[in-house]
Amino acid sequence: MNKIPWWMPKVEKEDYEFIKKALDANFVNEGPLTAQFENKIAKLVGAKYASATTSGTAAIFLALKALDVGYGDEVIVPDLTFIATANAVDLCGAKPVLVDVNPADLTISIDAIKKAINVKTKAIVPVHVTGRGADMEAIMSIAKKHNLFVIEDAAEALTSKQGNKFLGAIGDLGCFSFSANKTISTGQGGMIITNNDKIFSKLRPLKDQGRPMRGTGGGDDIHNSIGYNFRMTDLQAGMGLGQLTHLKKRAERMKRNYELYKENLKNVSEISIFPSRQEELPQWTDILTEKRDELEKYLKDQNMDSRKYWRPIHQQPPYRLPDDNFPNSTRLSPKALWLPSAFTLTDENTLTICKKIKEFLKK
Repeated sequence: MNKIPWWMPKVEKEDYEFIKKALDANFVNEGPLTAQFENKIAKLVGAKYASATTSGTAAIFLALKALDVGYGDEVIVPDLTFIATANAVDLCGAKPVLVDVNPADLTISIDAIKKAINVKTKAIVPVHVTGRGADMEAIMSIAKKHNLFVIEDAAEALTSKQGNKFLGAIGDLGCFSFSANKTISTGQGGMIITNNDKIFSKLRPLKDQGRPMRGTGGGDDIHNSIGYNFRMTDLQAGMGLGQLTHLKKRAERMKRNYELYKENLKNVSEISIFPSRQEELPQWTDILTEKRDELEKYLKDQNMDSRKYWRPIHQQPPYRLPDDNFPNSTRLSPKALWLPSAFTLTDENTLTICKKIKEFLKK
């Protein structure tokens, strides 16, 4: 049978149409299509401002720089996330302080945050894992008490909500990713959102070599501050605009995948499926099982791709720390697996996967 992918990006005909607009206008750098993409994302998630970047990692870096986070500062980051979250902190010169996760949903532990705060702490970067929101009410309360900034890593949480607010729009800033394994993809790309006028005024020069507005292309411009080049292009933005026209359909399919897994695996004692609230969009469906590695191999032999969870950041050579400091991420990461979750799947695909999982466990 044809391979069932863990994830499969899809280029739509609308992508070509918007990209052609950029080509026809001979404007392939950051321009009107990027501005249109920014406006649509801001409106989609209920934010006042949005600024497009080259990646989700760049978005977190620029968000931290806009808050003047730098050398001598510490930023609290969950141990169980893609290493890019910690790398973005390191990129701005600050120290990423890793903390353990909540075993119920693998988001950042509130108790661990409280224990990690000291006089050097400047910000918290909660990660919304697979579309599941960290406890933002508790995090914002802690941040207010200790005068800390909150930058939401919402790379996997586009359109997920917590209460009546979209994830990413609760903290001081929120950062999204449009890499190939996200609901909306521009190949590589990211977005920063905020409702703060002062913070937003810093983002433009930070991502464009210190220029407060688009310049002459490097000629006789005034550079009032230090900045970098993290601008999205209209070619990428065109693809994003095309992808957005399919967002509703994709989201419905991803939720359908999750519900089918939840219903058909609910009585399988060797597996537990992480929860997803009604207002959250499950970017991928993830499970815990003691036989994670064996199951991943079995599915692969059946022409079905799945994906092992991240190795905890504290076990990566650049950030090596003792396992004893992170009991939850150390214990749970080797048991966590993302099942095939692509919006290109059909009911038949998902039900076949459930059947194969049950067959494997019976063996």
